Amino acid sequence: MSNGVASNPVLAPRNTAARPVSARTKLLLEGPVFPTLLRLSLPNFLNLFSIAGLITFDGIFVGRLGTDALAGASLVFPFVIAVQHLSASGMGGAVSSAVARAVGAGAMDRADALATHAFALAIGLAVVASSLMLTMGPVFYRWMGGRGEMLDAALAYSAVAFGGAISICTLNILASVVRGTGNMTFPAAALMGGVLGHVLLSPMLIFGWGPFPTLGIAGAGWGLITSFGIASVVVFFYLRSDKSLVKLALGGVRYRRDLFREFFSVGVPGMANVAITNLTIVVLTGVTGHLGKEAQIGYALGARLEYIIIPLAFVFGTALVAMVGTNWGAKQYQRARRIAWTGGAIAATACAAVGLFCAVFPAFWMGLFTEQEEVLRVGTLYLHIVAPVYAAYGLGQALYFSSQGFGNPLPAVLANVARLLVSAGGGLVAVLWFGAGPLGVFVGIASGFILYAVLNAWILLRTAGPKTA
Repeated sequence: MSNGVASNPVLAPRNTAARPVSARTKLLLEGPVFPTLLRLSLPNFLNLFSIAGLITFDGIFVGRLGTDALAGASLVFPFVIAVQHLSASGMGGAVSSAVARAVGAGAMDRADALATHAFALAIGLAVVASSLMLTMGPVFYRWMGGRGEMLDAALAYSAVAFGGAISICTLNILASVVRGTGNMTFPAAALMGGVLGHVLLSPMLIFGWGPFPTLGIAGAGWGLITSFGIASVVVFFYLRSDKSLVKLALGGVRYRRDLFREFFSVGVPGMANVAITNLTIVVLTGVTGHLGKEAQIGYALGARLEYIIIPLAFVFGTALVAMVGTNWGAKQYQRARRIAWTGGAIAATACAAVGLFCAVFPAFWMGLFTEQEEVLRVGTLYLHIVAPVYAAYGLGQALYFSSQGFGNPLPAVLANVARLLVSAGGGLVAVLWFGAGPLGVFVGIASGFILYAVLNAWILLRTAGPKTA
């Protein structure tokens, strides 16, 4: 056949008559919106606990090595989390959206092909991430203020973490394939297992417990890539098994540009969105560096809470991608939009709860990492000003995930560009032109979050399917 379907085992139509619509797919298409969204989101709280553990315990363990080690890790950490987000919610969201829309349309042969193409995509993304950070990382860290022992610590951690970036990318992309079928439990359990392994292994490698050598800050990197690598192998074999709704094939595969194009049409804007989110923190880390090392660390530790708010939105966001994408593929456009608004409200409420708690009790968060008075003061100021508007950030993030399900995230990405200009640009102006100090920076960040929510809400109001919807 001219389209190559018959000659390609991956794309050859499977006996769909023998495979009726699964109960999970039927739930996405017909189940009550609020309970179904909560049901799908519940396993994703394992993702939240996993990322929260990664963020928190890394800081705790590395903090025991001293201020320079903690500062060095703070320079690298936004980039490590960027790779995590690029592969999970950036390109990973595109993978989930494509698989969900194929499943919703009943095109299971296409869903299988997308799974195989996603595996190749994960390898390619890892090569790009490793190459970029191993060559340009030192430049970035110096620009952000890395000097002396702080820079040495950053380079030691970075070399290991980005040398093994394939473990992060493969785990997140393959997990996204599974999520696209509506199965949130297995990917969440795999990620949780990877992070637990990291939490257990990292201190052994950092401090040299038992038979392990003392690797210092590099031990945190080895703990991360080893545990995530094992978890990615587990997900790989799950997708090769009969338990998976879609199947990942390897032999006899002929790759198609149109399938990669489907990933890139959603994933490239998604990756840009992740890059913008992390660039905002990178720029603001550099800006606060002009106020002194203590101010920079105080901001970096306070802003680590944003890296928990993002996966909290991800808890509902991955469910939104699957539900919105499946219903959009099935041409249930009105239901898809109702799902998006419902998920946005839930995410905003959850993020508001975390933000308000830490704003009222800032010592609960900051006390995990440091006892230095000036660092605590700056971090507390951040929490008092920025954390109360996390509801707006949660709403904006949830609506962004919905846009991935619709297959058109570009407008939501542009909304994040506007947030970058207000937050990072406003912070830069506040420090360099007006001498406003940390207060001016944090007001800029809060203003950016509010703008992000307003713009994404407006975008969803204007999102429509064909006139027949």
